[in-house]
Amino acid sequence: MSLTVLALASYFKGNRFLERLKAEGCTVYLLTVETALREPWARHACDDVFAVKTFLDSRALVNSVAYIMRTRKIDRVVALDDFDVEVGAHLREHFRLTHTGHNESTARYFRDKLAMRVRARELGIRIPDFTPVFNHDDVRAFLARVPGPWLVKPRSEASAAGIRKLHTADEVWRRIDELGDDQSFCLVEQMVPGDLFHVDSLVANGKVIFAEVNAYWRPLLDVYQGGGVYATRTVPRERPEVAALKAANAQVLDGFGLGWGASHTEFMKAHADGQVYFIETSARVGGANTAEMVEHATGVNLWSEWARLEVCRGTDHYELPQLKQKFGGVVISLARQEEPDTSGFTDPEIVYRLKMKNHIGFVVAADTPARVEQLLTAYMDRIARDFGAVLPGADKVST
Repeated sequence: MSLTVLALASYFKGNRFLERLKAEGCTVYLLTVETALREPWARHACDDVFAVKTFLDSRALVNSVAYIMRTRKIDRVVALDDFDVEVGAHLREHFRLTHTGHNESTARYFRDKLAMRVRARELGIRIPDFTPVFNHDDVRAFLARVPGPWLVKPRSEASAAGIRKLHTADEVWRRIDELGDDQSFCLVEQMVPGDLFHVDSLVANGKVIFAEVNAYWRPLLDVYQGGGVYATRTVPRERPEVAALKAANAQVLDGFGLGWGASHTEFMKAHADGQVYFIETSARVGGANTAEMVEHATGVNLWSEWARLEVCRGTDHYELPQLKQKFGGVVISLARQEEPDTSGFTDPEIVYRLKMKNHIGFVVAADTPARVEQLLTAYMDRIARDFGAVLPGADKVST
């Protein structure tokens, strides 16, 4: 059966997803926003491309999709970016396509950090202690019971945007006062110092069929708010924490009901007790060239395989490609130069060079984790010295 898929993307990403859908015989429509319309989308893989001013006006978006559907039949609505997950769920609800993807309640588990934590607590998954910012007496009791520092987190931002690390109760209350009517859209969480990991997965028929464990060089909050070079890499697969992280990841994705698709899920291994704490999850491919790193380490392109999963949804026809056992790494930084000259980086392990204004970055792949560590260490020093720039972290990710 040939499917017609409407892909939602408020950011430029997912070309491999679009190309794989077309290769599988699908009719592919892309709906993006006007500010992203000039990006180098894989238009050769799209039967049509549409743009609206914003995805934030839900009624206007429904009207736009309804107009498209007057002359075109849509079988699937797929959200390619974190910010589009709830938008996609709203469209499925309106057009009664919930049998082909998440409804609005399930979508919240993959976007709303409070919904994630409440669901995780129900499932018995270890999480940092937290409280919503609804009732002020509850917040006072939390601050008296749980030692600081604390993180005040927006419930629906991406990455570390908008997170504030605060050390005293007075600082927390000042932040809550600043939020005004936006208080209920935030939560307060105990900060658990540790090593931050991400597990990048594929799920078919409710079962995790692929999971690769990777470790950030520094916690994302430190990079986002303090500046510096971002890096992550494959965790050696024989290390004991890999099995623990995969088990925790499967518990999250099964309990949250991902069902079919791709996920990027983060866990903290605490310095204090060595336990693994769930931090957040998603129903999309990880950003910052995670897909390229995973592909060169394992042979699995998460975008492409997610597209295949959409085609196979509800069947037993999906099979993973043959896996390889290499190791990957990513290093990325803001750059002082608009178009940094990376010709001086000549190591044969470089498999991808980032092409983005005022950024420098590489993906590397090697036969041993030691070589990846060596390359990332050297590159981080060179980038910080010769290219690096720092901007203050924003409270919101800009579109």
